[in-house]
Amino acid sequence: MTVPPSPMRHRQPSDDGMTRVELTWIEKRIEHWIRFGRVTVDEIVDRRRRIVRFRPSAIFAFVRWAANDYGTVSSRIDIVRAVGVNEPFTTLPFVRPGGDILLNIEGWPKVSQVLAAIDGAEAAGIDPCDAAPDHWRHVHNRIAAGQPPRLYTMERHRAWLKRREIER
Repeated sequence: MTVPPSPMRHRQPSDDGMTRVELTWIEKRIEHWIRFGRVTVDEIVDRRRRIVRFRPSAIFAFVRWAANDYGTVSSRIDIVRAVGVNEPFTTLPFVRPGGDILLNIEGWPKVSQVLAAIDGAEAAGIDPCDAAPDHWRHVHNRIAAGQPPRLYTMERHRAWLKRREIER
């Protein structure tokens, strides 16, 4: 099966300063989706592809999964902070120009741990895109070390909000 060339490869970065993420959904073959994040613009390219945009500093989770006739080939999740114009960034497939990568996990057992951490933040009444960026770095580091991450609680969230207020 031939996948047509990505429309993002040929586009020049626009002046809107937003981060673009190309999402693909080919049932049971390639599934790219946003687990959380505040999408500013959602553009449908065709019935299998869309491009979503995020404002600078927005935090989002981008999940990529692929399979062949024999099962899962790849599964990964990235939690990314969208960057502003002239900010340094790390490149990431399907994300233009790239972003500040807070978490980068590969392999379904570990990806499912990240999804559980996201569910835990939501269960505490916190929107994961409002959680402290340091929490997602913590989740990455703990899972990479084979340890369970600490829960993101309302108490931790209040401390983050106070710290952010002081830093402004």
